[in-house]
Amino acid sequence: MNPSIVVFDIGGVLIDWNPAYLYRKLLSDDVAVSAFLSDICTGAWNEQFDAGRPFADGIAELTARHPEQAELIEAYWLRWHEMLGGEIAGTAELLGRLKAGGVPVHAISNWSAETFPRAREIFPFLDAFEVLVVSGTEKLVKPHAPIFERFLERAGVRAEQCLFIDDNAANIATAAALGFHTEHFRSAEVLEARLISLGLLARETEAMG
Repeated sequence: MNPSIVVFDIGGVLIDWNPAYLYRKLLSDDVAVSAFLSDICTGAWNEQFDAGRPFADGIAELTARHPEQAELIEAYWLRWHEMLGGEIAGTAELLGRLKAGGVPVHAISNWSAETFPRAREIFPFLDAFEVLVVSGTEKLVKPHAPIFERFLERAGVRAEQCLFIDDNAANIATAAALGFHTEHFRSAEVLEARLISLGLLARETEAMG
């Protein structure tokens, strides 16, 4: 059966987030930015915060190991909002159209419990979701199955009722294995076409007329 519910990832689908946006302001060139984010404030280090570790703990530990980089490491928290690149073109509009059309919309996001409220202040469309499962609050992270199972339990729905949208292939693979319909996000235009094909979204001309 076709899905009747849409479940969004947030970072990389609705919101553009990249630490390089901040560190390009603080370091001399892209080579230095790449080295810092590969060797010091790495993706694996950031994943601790998505899993629920307090920023204060992670920053204290890392600055103890790299005291010469303390100011740059502390900026990861103090200037976190400068890592936000804005809305990803078109997807928040699709979210609004789904909501206006009566389609239930939910989200499962890998995001720190400490920084998500700051994102919510900047992006009011994050209040559109009926059930919002944030990894840092749950202390469960994608691509592992328990966070998807937590969502299904909380929303009171079955996986096969849901279309799950994510830009990460590993997250898509887990969702598919659990029975979700999936859409590996590439662009709002491709997503819109998929939503229309599934009958979840009317074409804009149909919606207007």
